Amino acid sequence: MTIQPSDKPLLEWAGDSLAIGLFEDAVELTGELATLDQKFSGVLKELIAEEEFKGKANSSIFTRVNPGSPVRKLILVGLGKPDELKLDTLRRAAAAVARVGKKQKSKILGFSFPLWNNDPAASAQAIAEGVELALYQDIRFKSEPEDKAQIETVDLLGFGGQEAAIARAKQIVSGVNLARELVAAPANAVTPITLAETAQAIAKDHGLQVKILEREDCEKLGMGAFLGVAQASELPPKFIHLTYKPEGTPKRKLAIIGKGVTFDSGGLNIKGAGSGIETMKIDMGGAAAILGAAKAIAQIKPDVEVHFISAVAENMISGRAMHPGDILTASNGKTIEVNNTDAEGRLTLADALVYADKLGLDAIVDLATLTGANVIALGEDIAGLYTPDDAVASQLEKAAQTSGEKIWRMPMEEKYFEGLKSGIADMKNTGPRPGGSITAALFLKQFVKDTPWAHLDIAGPVWTDKENGYDSAGATGYGVRTLVNWVEGSGE
Repeated sequence: MTIQPSDKPLLEWAGDSLAIGLFEDAVELTGELATLDQKFSGVLKELIAEEEFKGKANSSIFTRVNPGSPVRKLILVGLGKPDELKLDTLRRAAAAVARVGKKQKSKILGFSFPLWNNDPAASAQAIAEGVELALYQDIRFKSEPEDKAQIETVDLLGFGGQEAAIARAKQIVSGVNLARELVAAPANAVTPITLAETAQAIAKDHGLQVKILEREDCEKLGMGAFLGVAQASELPPKFIHLTYKPEGTPKRKLAIIGKGVTFDSGGLNIKGAGSGIETMKIDMGGAAAILGAAKAIAQIKPDVEVHFISAVAENMISGRAMHPGDILTASNGKTIEVNNTDAEGRLTLADALVYADKLGLDAIVDLATLTGANVIALGEDIAGLYTPDDAVASQLEKAAQTSGEKIWRMPMEEKYFEGLKSGIADMKNTGPRPGGSITAALFLKQFVKDTPWAHLDIAGPVWTDKENGYDSAGATGYGVRTLVNWVEGSGE
C-alpha cells in the first residue's frame, strides 16, 4: 500500500472512495464541499440528513455515488468539536475510514481532513499512522489468508510536500507492528532464544550494536534475581543489550528496559483457573515494545543515544524451580525473600535496572506487564506511570499525549514500602494486596541508585479483546509510539 501526499484539488480527485472529515455541529456544506455536493447531485446533503449525521468523534457513514461518477463512494467521518481536535482524533478517524474503505473493497482511497494546530507535518503523520495501524493484519499462523481485498493507494489531499512525515509514520508503525507480532505470537514461537535473535536481526538490518549475555555472563555479574526466575526452564535465559548511537555527540543518553518473560506459569505459585494463564505469552510486552522502538528509532535516527535492555526468561516449573521462601541476591547486593514466585517480573527487572544504572545515563524508563493491580486501578486502556522524578514524568506525559497512548501518573507512597520489608532479607518481592502496583514500583526503585527513572506498568493496554480505535483485537504494540516520542523530545 502506498500512502502519498497530493496537491490535487478536492473537486478534481478521482478514485474508489473519498473520505471527508467534518466537525461536530458544523456539517452544513459550504464552499468547496457545497460545490462537491452539487457535482454529486446532492448526495452529501441527502446522506447527512437521512443518517442524522452530527459529526461527533468516532462516527462515520458512507454512501455510493451515482454511476459514472469519478468517485464511487463517499465516506463522512466525525471529528468532534473543532476546539477539541487532537492528533489522536485524526489518527482514529483515519483508522475508521481505512476500515470502511477496505470493507467496501476500495483500492484507491482519498482523504480530505483538516489540519491539527495548523501543522501539516504532524497531521499527515497522524493520518498515515491511523491508516497503517488499522490495516495491519497478522496472518502468520493462518493456513490461508482470510481477506484478499486490499487498499493499494491512499491520497492525502492538501498535504503536498509531506513525504517525510508519511515516511516517519511508516517507520514508527513498522516498530509498532513488530511489537504486535512479538506479543501475539505463542510462547512456542517467541522464546528467550528467538527474542535474542530478533534483537540481533534488528542490529544487523539497521546498524545497531548488540550484546547478548548468556547465563554464565549473568552469573559473573551477580544477577541472582533474574537467574532465579530463569532456573526452572529448559530454555536458557538471554540478557539483551541493544544500542543505538547517533553520528556525532549525542544530546542525551537514555535506556529503555522491557520486561521479557516469554511465558509466565506463575512458578510454584502456579496460576490457577481463571488466572488467564493461557494469555501469559503477553508477559514479554515490555520487551516487545523496546524492540519495536529500537527498530523505529534506528530508522528515524535521532541525535540521542539509546540503550534497549531486557532480561529474558521463562517462568516455569521443574525440579530446579525457585521455591516460595527462597532468598535471592540481586546484582547490587540487595537480598530478596521470594514470598510469591508469580511476582517474577520485578525480579528480572531488578538486575536489568542495576545494569542500566551503571551505564552513565541521563534517564531510564522501564515498561512491564507487571501487575493486575494496575489494571484494577486504571482499567485496560491506561498505563500507570510511577516515578519520583517530575521532569521525566512530564516528558513521558507529553510523549504519550502526542502518540495517543494513555498514561496516568500514580503516587509513589514511600510508607507503603514497609509492606515489603522482610525479617530475614532486605525485602520481599511482594507486599500486601492493597496498593499492589505501587509497592511493585517501590520494589523496582531499590535497584536504581543514581539515574532519573520511571516505570510504566502496561499490563492493561498491551492487549485488547475487541477492536479499539486503530487496534484490532489482540496485541496493540503499546508503548512504541510513546517511547519514540520520548526519545526524540527528551533532548530538548
